[in-house]
Amino acid sequence: MLYYRNDKCFSADHIDRYRVKWSSLSEFMREIKQTFSRSFNKNRNRKGTLWSERFKSVIVENGNTIIHCLAYIDLNPVRAGIVERPDDYRWNSIGYHVQTGNKDDFLSWDFGLKEFGHSDNKKLLNRYRRYVYEAGAIDRSEQKNKKTIPAAIVNKERKRSYEISRVDRFLHRSRYFTDSGIIGSKAFVSELYQQFKGYFLSVNEKTPKRITGFDGIYSLKRLT
Repeated sequence: MLYYRNDKCFSADHIDRYRVKWSSLSEFMREIKQTFSRSFNKNRNRKGTLWSERFKSVIVENGNTIIHCLAYIDLNPVRAGIVERPDDYRWNSIGYHVQTGNKDDFLSWDFGLKEFGHSDNKKLLNRYRRYVYEAGAIDRSEQKNKKTIPAAIVNKERKRSYEISRVDRFLHRSRYFTDSGIIGSKAFVSELYQQFKGYFLSVNEKTPKRITGFDGIYSLKRLT
């Protein structure tokens, strides 16, 4: 018998039902879509769903098929005209890898390329970026309102063999200089936080977060 606080208990049958429910990806996504939409609409007096169409899941074969699939998803913000470079959109796979160095190995380093004999993470990301940029530069003028990666950007990447420089990583982490709350050495962040923590809304104790790519620099907030 399991107890929740002091007034609710769950039998083994309940546990089995929850296990079946939450092991289903479709059920999980349905729950997120419905509960978030209800909460958001109620708080903001709006109507509508989290996204327009029903959730779909597809079984994808490894190799060329999954590479095409991943690249298609990573190029969505480019086609929509949100960014010119897929790396600049921090909410997709390639953006997270480039901007954070895939912090805590949150995402897979596979990219569908390990079947082709690549194992080094840096080389895997380089090969995948090459494919995404080349695919994203293909002229699709027959598709109205669909953007492509500008030729000048792709040519620049080709000249440097799609290597990610220290300057690139610095520029992608510039958000820390505006959204970090407190930034500096670990001691500086800790000292200033203790001095001003009474002004923070969060009741949880905060600790300095190391910024990947900047030796000895810490942030109060954990940014992605």
